[in-house]
Amino acid sequence: MRLDRVALGARAGAVIALTITLGCAGPLSAKEHRSRAVTREFQREHPCPSTGLTTGACPGYWKDHIRALACGGPDAVSNLQWQTIADARAKDTWERKACAIGARQ
Repeated sequence: MRLDRVALGARAGAVIALTITLGCAGPLSAKEHRSRAVTREFQREHPCPSTGLTTGACPGYWKDHIRALACGGPDAVSNLQWQTIADARAKDTWERKACAIGARQ
């Protein structure tokens, strides 16, 4: 009986800790995990520009967050776009600088 209460207490504590973490979480940084479910849903709704496929690789393109996660953008389908690899790299460069300046202010 005591074991059940201890297990329930640990489970309840984990749920509370997760709720607090999610509730207080700020924007995701570039190094934090992005939801694979969100990127899969994006590709189902917006097929790859180079292949027209709704699953799998998309040669020459990356899924890019319109507003960077590090700048406070949401990890949501509505915040994703297809972008050529060259354009995505250029955008990432200025986003890193812009977000770093915004974080210091």
